[in-house]
Amino acid sequence: MARNLGPQCRNCRTERKQLFLKGERCKGPNCAITKKRGAPGKGQRFRMRKVSDYGLQLREKQKLKRMYGMLERQFKIFFNKANKMKGVTGENLIRLLERRLDTVVYRMRFASSRKQARQLVSHGHVRVNDKRVNIPSYILRQGDKVEIRERSKKLLVIKESLKEYSRSGVVPWLDVDPDNMFGILKTIPSRNDVIDLADIKEQLIVELYSK
Repeated sequence: MARNLGPQCRNCRTERKQLFLKGERCKGPNCAITKKRGAPGKGQRFRMRKVSDYGLQLREKQKLKRMYGMLERQFKIFFNKANKMKGVTGENLIRLLERRLDTVVYRMRFASSRKQARQLVSHGHVRVNDKRVNIPSYILRQGDKVEIRERSKKLLVIKESLKEYSRSGVVPWLDVDPDNMFGILKTIPSRNDVIDLADIKEQLIVELYSK
């Protein structure tokens, strides 16, 4: 599986937004965005020049792609799927990304970041409808049950991640039993339900790929 092994905080600085690529650790005082560090690369004067329409579209795509930890080829595959579905392409794209198995594992608080969730899935710690699934990009359907494999329930990383459940709960389209480490996708989330993507302008991504 292709992975982005570059420095995570550099991506946040590039997009000038907290992408939470390291999960809850990004909320600490050492975050590059909290420290108001500038974007990497050339000098401040170069970075302040006016951005073209293409540049705005590209940045929006890069922002969303990096938040979900995807590389270009896989992100384009998801976009093409969304484009073939009925309805608004941009909203379909968000729904598909939110139904990825690694994203759902992260949303259920079994992992502290999407990157960690991807690793849990790849290493076979997660089951879907009582079957082992080790494909992070697996698309869940309404009513699917996601659970941690029995012998993996002792993993410290999962127990530590579940502490966030007691502090923040989970998103409304999921139902989670933290004690037994399983959850159900109750319903397909609408675009407005995904609050942490409120500032993402997915229409710009549609315009970029439509050229």
